[in-house]
Amino acid sequence: MLQSRKPVEPWKGQPIVLIGLMGVGKSTVGRRLAAKLHLPFADADTEIEKAAGMSVAEIFDRFGEPYFRDGERRVIARLVDGTPKVIATGGGAFLNEETRRLILENAVAVWLDANPRVLAERVSRRDTRPLLRGKNPVEVLTELARVRNPIYALAPFRVSSHKAPHETTVAAIMEAIGA
Repeated sequence: MLQSRKPVEPWKGQPIVLIGLMGVGKSTVGRRLAAKLHLPFADADTEIEKAAGMSVAEIFDRFGEPYFRDGERRVIARLVDGTPKVIATGGGAFLNEETRRLILENAVAVWLDANPRVLAERVSRRDTRPLLRGKNPVEVLTELARVRNPIYALAPFRVSSHKAPHETTVAAIMEAIGA
């Protein structure tokens, strides 16, 4: 006899914020996690692009990283408004002390972690990453991991993103946060 799975209850807690290096799957996994938990999904980079009327790469090229990070901080502050949702952040968002404090105090932070070689393979499919332009992705991601991982580790939850279906990572997040 087949057992039916208990339907997933809608998440009623704080916003769930996914952090981690570029290519780890914050947006893709975030969309699926939001659907599974019956929540809205917000991608901070998409929200920044809408507000600025240009792509993240164009913002970096025209105004530089500090300008982008300031806009990112303001967008994330708007998104972390106490209502249940899933939010994917850019890879550098959690490095900003003010943004990090806001996320840690008002959301459920989940660090998606992956090996830099796996990430390099994922991100080399598209040339949309300003920090990788004209550089060796494995070297850049290895250095970013060295610098950023100790900060990402401040998140209360860490989930590994392996070469596996996205649903595997979604299930691991749900188990980690008790959803």
